[in-house]
Amino acid sequence: MKRIVLGIQYDGTPWRGWQTQPGGGTVQDELEKALKRFSLTEISTTCAGRTDAGVHALEQVVHFDTELERDLFSWVRGVNAFLPPSIAVRWARELPHEPTDNFHARFSATARTYHYMLYNHPVRSPLLSGKAGWVFRPLELEPMQEAARYLIGTHDFSAFRAAECQANTPVKTMHEIRIERRGDIIVFTLQANAFLHHMVRNIVGSLIFTGNGNQPAEWLKELLENGDRSRAAPTFMPDGLYLGKIDYDVKWDLPQESFITLPWN
Repeated sequence: MKRIVLGIQYDGTPWRGWQTQPGGGTVQDELEKALKRFSLTEISTTCAGRTDAGVHALEQVVHFDTELERDLFSWVRGVNAFLPPSIAVRWARELPHEPTDNFHARFSATARTYHYMLYNHPVRSPLLSGKAGWVFRPLELEPMQEAARYLIGTHDFSAFRAAECQANTPVKTMHEIRIERRGDIIVFTLQANAFLHHMVRNIVGSLIFTGNGNQPAEWLKELLENGDRSRAAPTFMPDGLYLGKIDYDVKWDLPQESFITLPWN
């Protein structure tokens, strides 16, 4: 028995999120159907982090166990032959199935990075439909950057947690938040040890409230302290959200991609 790890990239626009559903239509459903057609056996996958409907992944990481003997690149080209254009296996790695020290796509992760791409222009762009969020009112970068600094560190993020979130604790550690403007595009990059359901979209929505002058930067500090989700901004649209990278210990030697050039550069 061996553990196969795959790097998956997908456009989330056509799909109902990552996690399999009874009616199908999810990225996991499509991947497992492709794996079955390629391997001629049922294969169940485990992912690093579930994404919602409309959310994209530059690099999702999944694993599964199998006794099949296949060349590593066959897991890439062979499975891709049965996947739709919006989903692709980018790389594969074989790891031993050890009784005491197994790699796990979710539990072996040490950090996650998400990007949110926001189009800030008076008129919407049809070319960015489904690929970027949109705000037509002008946004100031400095208040958003100042507000984001209050979120760095270990906090109770209940104010940014969806009601249906199933995480055991709302306490997470935010390592970094970068907010950069590139012409009419504003890119939010958030790295944390883990994220709550809708946490990134809820944070981005609240940061936008500071960027458009509706709230001062200190408002983010108040939201953290009172932990009341109803006082924060509404959940922002999923269109511009990208799962960017999952960090792991170097001992696993995963052939992860660096994405020096991101889709919006």
